[in-house]
Amino acid sequence: MTISKGATLPDATLLFMGEEGPASVQLSEKLTDRKVVIFGLPGAYTGVCTTSHVPSFMRTKDDFAAKGVDEIICVSVNDPFVMQAWGESTGAAEAGITMLGDADGAFTKAIGMDFSAPPAGLIGRSKRYAMVVDNGVVTALGEESSPGECDISGGESLLAMI
Repeated sequence: MTISKGATLPDATLLFMGEEGPASVQLSEKLTDRKVVIFGLPGAYTGVCTTSHVPSFMRTKDDFAAKGVDEIICVSVNDPFVMQAWGESTGAAEAGITMLGDADGAFTKAIGMDFSAPPAGLIGRSKRYAMVVDNGVVTALGEESSPGECDISGGESLLAMI
């Protein structure tokens, strides 16, 4: 099943770097009674993800906040060590973007956004997408047709949908 507008997101356990090392958070805790942007991408430190997708949400963070968005979350099929380092190197962490790892890809698979591209070394990764989730329900969704594109899933495009 691929997630769609009007659907309720499944709960998932995602990972981040806490003060004492890797820690988990239930996605449902982030979504209950909140408006959240979640964007997913093929991988930390990859080209378009680093140069286009993450920066688009850094640029639009204040505009999303003005529209009532409580948090912007980047999800990638990576471990929490990589997500923390990537958030620091891009400036996303300092900008207030929450970087969460879907280490085993369970959430990505559950919403039907998984893909593999063996020639590029991408196995069990996430398609590029962005969504607005209001109290667990998807209210806006942009999914790219190719992982190398960042148009309808970029911050500016998602902002225009709400």
